[in-house]
Formats: sequence, structure tokens, C-alpha cells
Amino acid sequence: MYMASFHSRSSNSNGNHPASSFSLLLLFLLLASASVSASETVPKAMSQPATGNFDGGPVVPTTPLVTFLERVQEIALATFGKKDFDPKLYVDLSLKSGLSTTVTAFHKLPRNASESVSAPDFKEFLHEYFDGAGDDLVYAEPPDFVPEPDGFLPKVKNPQVRAWALEVHALWKNLSRRVSGSVLDRLEFHTLLLLPGPIVIPSSRFREVYYWDSYWVISQPPILSAMVYDIYNRTGDFDFVKKALPALLKEHQFWNSRIHKVNVQDDQGGNHTLSRYYAMWNKPRPESSTIVYSSFHQNYLSMRNTSDFTTLAITSILPIDLNIFILKMELDIASMAQIVGDNRTAESFLKTAQARKQAINSVFWNEEKGQWLDYWISNGTSSQECRRWKASNQNNNAFASNFVPIWIDLFNSDTCIVEKVRKGFQSSGLLGAAGIATSLTRSGEQCNYVAYKETGAMHEKYDVEKCRDIGGGGEYIPQTGFSWSNGAVLAFLEEFGWPEDLKIGCNWVMHCGDEL
Repeated sequence: MYMASFHSRSSNSNGNHPASSFSLLLLFLLLASASVSASETVPKAMSQPATGNFDGGPVVPTTPLVTFLERVQEIALATFGKKDFDPKLYVDLSLKSGLSTTVTAFHKLPRNASESVSAPDFKEFLHEYFDGAGDDLVYAEPPDFVPEPDGFLPKVKNPQVRAWALEVHALWKNLSRRVSGSVLDRLEFHTLLLLPGPIVIPSSRFREVYYWDSYWVISQPPILSAMVYDIYNRTGDFDFVKKALPALLKEHQFWNSRIHKVNVQDDQGGNHTLSRYYAMWNKPRPESSTIVYSSFHQNYLSMRNTSDFTTLAITSILPIDLNIFILKMELDIASMAQIVGDNRTAESFLKTAQARKQAINSVFWNEEKGQWLDYWISNGTSSQECRRWKASNQNNNAFASNFVPIWIDLFNSDTCIVEKVRKGFQSSGLLGAAGIATSLTRSGEQCNYVAYKETGAMHEKYDVEKCRDIGGGGEYIPQTGFSWSNGAVLAFLEEFGWPEDLKIGCNWVMHCGDEL
């Protein structure tokens, strides 16, 4: 999908409510924080221990090809060492011959006493039996791309900023791909999931499109329903909505299935249903498995020490941002069902959305902090068990995601709530000199214009504490490209514009932060 210009509007796009200025500015900062992250901060699912095992059901097994490529990844690490090692490279390889033939050749590689393979032998093996990572995608000329679309960023009056925006817009052309025709003939030789149309990839290392990131390319945040609804608002394509609605209903059902659904009883005795992340998988991601295993030597998903990255406890937390995304999905589905004349579905989803809003305020809202806080699930053995709400289970650490509810009208139209959130954000400590941090904890993991002019590229990560510095750290080298950075910048410029007499650079960033 290719967009001539990028539309950042959601349900609050008209900006007519009294709290509009703060809401829109905070929205931009929240959007930017996804790509403009401080050093970067610790994932939020590791800040407090929680206990309990859940009846998640059977673990989905990996495919024989992925299992084999993980083994290739392990040998590559042992052979080439950690310096400049990118584990994702090896699970992105595609076979030249059948899997059994390749596995046989792999086992025949000469090994020394420690089972290591010499670098020359391993390089020869890779060359003989694999095509390069990313070769299953080829460049696709965007059929509707034009250097300067009609109606492109009409609010941007500063010629310097407009020229930069056009340069960023031009990057979409460089990031356009389609699946190679050769993949169709031998699907079993590839780990790439087949897609029928052209795509926009995030960057060179991220050689494929991702569900989570796809909406970021257009605006924010990553939800299929919001993407569909924005496209409808731009095009008025009734048939597109009618075609997409069944898929949206299926996605909503997925996020409200047994393993994702959690019941919480509030302190007033009210019962609420919310959603959590839960993958049917109990191992590290294949593209980083060697790093995880060599660094941690323990189960990736079950540990909860608050000091490092090994403490991820994703299934033990109810995230505020996920539930806001699903609430937006429910509102979108209600609106689109009404568009296609399915009033029964529209009414049902409006009721569901209202129930989730009440659940969000009952479980996540913290009056003292002026934020919605993630909620830890404690001492449960079943995902269907109704847990009693405890104030101590709220995660009191500050995260940018705590302010995501302001994104939608159900919350940003309430002037009183917006004022409380504004004060909560100001006192959160998240606002840095050049943006907002994702959290206040430095993990060593991880403004656009200045960095672009100095490096000639849009970056995946930025340092919010110092204007013009790019981010670093993490399990791979930070990438340039970069689709969600591009999308956030263009969405910001379309929504807010840029006055002709307002300079752009580090001084503006500081002024913006001071005024907030």
C-alpha cells in the first residue's frame, strides 16, 4: 500500500475541544517517543515481579526450516564471534536446495574437538546452499508515487521544512518491495510469509513488513482497524470497508480469546474484562535466539528480576496501551459496521467499547499521578479467574505509554481529565531536552531534522536527552531508513504544519518542551 501523503487523524482530528492544543502536542510527543527513545529505556514489563502460571494451552511448534536455521545461527556465532554478529541474518536466509540435502551437508562440515567449524568452510557452505538474506524480496517501483503529491502538507509554510519533508517523502520509494516470483515456486525454501502485493519495509535489516509496524508507516499507532478507518476517511471507499470488516472482527476475536482475556474485579465489586499479550511460544524469537541463550542461559519469558532484560514477564501484566488500542479497534468497528449498514454489530461494539473504557478507568487510572498505569496480574492459575483489584498491583513507574488514552476522544474530550494528565505528564520526568523517554530507567537499549541533516538519514532511534544525537545499544545496530520515523514526522507536519517564520532545529525543540 502506498500513500501519496500521510494522514495522522484519528477520532480527535478536528481539534475543536477546549483541551485540543495540549492533547495534540502530547500526541506528537507520544508518537515520536516510539522512534525517539532515550538511551533506550527498559521494557515496561520488567519493573515489578509478579507470580502465577497461566493455562495458555499448547505451545505452537516451530517449523523444521526455522529450527535448522537457528542451528546455523548458533554455528555462525561460534565461528565468527560476537563482533558485528547479526543473528537475524541467518533466519532470513533461503535455501538453494531441499532442506534434507542442506541439513546433510551441514552435518558433514569438518569440526574440531570443540565442535567448531572453520570460517572458510562455513562461508563456503553458506554460499553453496543459501541465497542471501532478503533475496526473496525485490525492489518494487511504487505505481502511484510522485515526488510532490497534490495537497502535500499544506500547513507547512517554511520552505526549509518543506524541502526536508519532501526528502523524507522520497524515502518511501527506496523502501518499497514485493515478494520475488521465485518464492512462489518453492515456498518451503523460505521463512518469509507470502504477501500478494507490494509493501514498505522499515529498513535494510528489517527486510520484511511487520503487523505491529505497518500502521506506523502511515501514522500511529499500529492497529489494523485504525489504518482501515483512516483510509476510508481519506478515500470514501465503501467497498474497502465492507471487505475489511470481517478481518477486523477476526482480529478483535483474537485479542479477546481465552489466553488474552483477563478478568479483574474492582474495589467496588464491578467485574471488568481486559486484554494482555500472550504468544503461544515459550522460546526466544528465532532471529535473536543465540543472543538470548548465550547471555541469559535461562527461560526468556518466565524471569522477573527487576534489574535487567531477562526479567520480561509479558503474560503477567495488563498493558494500558494494548487495551487502548483494542478500545480504538472497538470504536472503529462500530463506526464501520454502521457505515455498511450492520447496525446490530455497531450497537454491540459500542457497548463493548463503553465497558472497556470503564474497565480502563477502574483498573489503570491513578488519580494521584494523573496517569493510567499498567496493572500486574498476581497469583492466578487460570486466565479466566477473576482477580481482585489491588492498588499495589499498579506499576507506579513512568512510561510514555501511560498517556496513550489521550489519543482518543473518549478521553481527550474530557477537559478535566486532560488537565490532570497534563500535570501528570509534566511531573513524570519523561520530558527530555529533545523529546520524551519511553521510561526513566536506562538500559543501554535504546530531533529528527537535526540528525537527518547531519547524517543524511532518518534513524530508528534518537536520544531524547540531547538534540541531534541518535540512539544506540540493544541487540542489533540501530537502523536507518526508517519507516516509522518517516511516518511520525510526516504525520506531525500534516497535523500541525510549520509557520514560515519559525526556525527548525535544536532551539525549537527546547522551546517546545519549555512551553509544554
